[in-house]
Amino acid sequence: MARAATTSDVFNAIAEPQRRDILALLRAGERPVSDLAEELGMSQPGASKHLRVLREVGLVRVRGAGKQRLYGLDARGLRPVHEWTGGFERFWNESFDRLDAYVQDLKQERQER
Repeated sequence: MARAATTSDVFNAIAEPQRRDILALLRAGERPVSDLAEELGMSQPGASKHLRVLREVGLVRVRGAGKQRLYGLDARGLRPVHEWTGGFERFWNESFDRLDAYVQDLKQERQER
């Protein structure tokens, strides 16, 4: 089965590390593309391409502010990712519970020595 294009699927869009970096920077608030490009050490056209993909999948919004275009995070687009990863929560909780029980057993053994 062919994968969806990155411009239509949030999972593929965030598979790119630089796009995840952009999302992480936008958590702090809106920023112009020039700031994002500088912070990530990439060209402005490269950052713009990543922002276009993120906008198309609904993770980033843009608004005009005078001569600038400010990009902001729209975390609602991450809902499918959140729901999918949430399915693994039980697995991780059980794993941590087992690890905690193991650590408690080790502490008990040390105290008994």
